[in-house]
Amino acid sequence: MKTLKLALDWTPNTNHTGFFVAQALGYYQELDLSVEIQSVEQDNYQLTPAKKVDLGQADLALCPSESLLSYQTKSEPLDLVGIGAIFQKDASAIVTLKTSKLDRPAKLDGKRYASYKARYEDQIVRQMIINDGGNGDIRISYPGKLGIWDTLLQSKGDATWVFMNWEGILAEGDGIELHAHYLSDYKIPYGYSPVIAGARSVIEKSPSTYRDFLAVTKKGFQFCQKHPEQAAEILRPHVSPVDAKIDLVKSQQSANQYYGMDNWGILDPEVLDTFLDWLRVQSLDDSKLTASDLTIDLR
Repeated sequence: MKTLKLALDWTPNTNHTGFFVAQALGYYQELDLSVEIQSVEQDNYQLTPAKKVDLGQADLALCPSESLLSYQTKSEPLDLVGIGAIFQKDASAIVTLKTSKLDRPAKLDGKRYASYKARYEDQIVRQMIINDGGNGDIRISYPGKLGIWDTLLQSKGDATWVFMNWEGILAEGDGIELHAHYLSDYKIPYGYSPVIAGARSVIEKSPSTYRDFLAVTKKGFQFCQKHPEQAAEILRPHVSPVDAKIDLVKSQQSANQYYGMDNWGILDPEVLDTFLDWLRVQSLDDSKLTASDLTIDLR
């Protein structure tokens, strides 16, 4: 039996349900696969998922598509490539509390943004502000990653980047109203988040293993779309105690809007190349890499 180690990009949530479903219902085992799912709680997010692949601690990682570019253009590059996308539509947004009255990005000038310290993140947020007519002079802070959401709730930050199907549902359950600012509404052609990524050199040695993994993982995510209540119950034991109060069924139903059904997992080269072109216009990338450099199509 082939074992694959998958490093999640966050604590288990409805971005990830399909993996837990495929594991619980025996889909992986049917193809002689054993999948070990690693949560960032295991090391308090000391290492990013992609770094775990780089160090050989994981075979696959969940990360935003810009991480593929970032790792391939480091001084000591990793041949990190995407093999599939969790969502076909962007489920993320830059959010502020409604009580703050920061109801548009331009109002974030001079305010505090709680950043995950990703390579392109801060400039993306600054450009969103500029595209809305602001100056982009937001104040950046770098809290511990797992505490970023609390930074907003505790008024230690004014804005941060979240998934609406998770933190958005958590906020709704607590009666907290948010302003959600989507990148696409401000002429930023964002790529995919999260993507399933691994080292090209490793994947190309055993493409059938990764092809099988994607096929049965897709089956797991399709189950989520057809049976959200059952999928939520499969995920529930894995959810962090700090998130246990979330309406998990509502969160799963929200996530299902973004997964895609028949086209689950697809990484559209046009989407990625458009995002890469945008990064170059912003002088954030001069590598000339394209979607074909950053992905492997295992279909």
